[in-house]
Amino acid sequence: MAHIVLTFDNNKHASSLYGQFDQNLAVIEQKLGVDLRSKGNQLSIRGSATLAEQARRTIDYLYDRALKGSEISASDVEGAIRMAVAADDQLTLPTLETKGKLAAAQISTRKRTIYARTPNQDAYMRALDRSELVFGIGPAGTGKTYLAVAHAAMLLERGMVERIILSRPAVEAGERLGFLPGDMKEKVDPYLRPLYDALYDMMPADKVERALAAGVIEIAPLAFMRGRTLAHSAVILDEAQNTTQMQMKMFLTRLGENARMIVTGDPTQVDLPSHTKSGLVEALRILDGVAGIVTVRFNDMDVVRHPLVAEIVRAYDRDGSNKNGPAI
Repeated sequence: MAHIVLTFDNNKHASSLYGQFDQNLAVIEQKLGVDLRSKGNQLSIRGSATLAEQARRTIDYLYDRALKGSEISASDVEGAIRMAVAADDQLTLPTLETKGKLAAAQISTRKRTIYARTPNQDAYMRALDRSELVFGIGPAGTGKTYLAVAHAAMLLERGMVERIILSRPAVEAGERLGFLPGDMKEKVDPYLRPLYDALYDMMPADKVERALAAGVIEIAPLAFMRGRTLAHSAVILDEAQNTTQMQMKMFLTRLGENARMIVTGDPTQVDLPSHTKSGLVEALRILDGVAGIVTVRFNDMDVVRHPLVAEIVRAYDRDGSNKNGPAI
């Protein structure tokens, strides 16, 4: 049995770490099976040597977040626990700094800062930093699309790209968008709503609207991308499992100078006709091992949307009926 005592210099930030009625400490106790006792500016941790050390890493990390002004939510606590456990389970992941402190990857915009909540999110965010073409593959709720949009918004704010281009196959409309009412933005808005939601989380609403009006943020239906060269841009293709083989090849070959391309999708959620191969599945096979292309695969352990979403994904996987079904 190990006993670790932490002393905090700032009681206000320690209180933020503990949460209302010590609810954050309760989450750590429940998830790690340790005993936490707070008294003044000190926190006592008791448990097995491994679990007590994981709790210490978690608490140190969250306290550092609190010192930087971050609000600590229950989901932040759960994410920190996942990272602390991964530091022991997967030592190849870059989740530790010197002196045993967690160093989760982060994406910062003027509006907010997002920290990795799982080891695969950490790997994904680091891949977005260093690679020009990244595939984010996995089930719903893992943050693959949200983090892609956040990274694109950060690049735009820092002047590293000149525009953001968002694309998503409109499978339900058979890409025949001309039959829908309104201008191009109005036609594709229903399909791109998740991307918009993430944008408004990262940037002030008025800036998003101005950027859309000026073409700095562009809505580019996949069917209309042929013949273009996308340079100096952050380009995101969401729901890529619903592209055909030719559409995917066409999209990937649009990559231009000083551009970043992010492709997200879930191969188990294909909405294409039964005899049509998914362009995403074929691209992952064909491009496997190509230098400069990074693929990060998420799983049910990376679901951060709601605990029940992870259970739903696992249940469908066990049943074997999660193939080619409707998107979650």
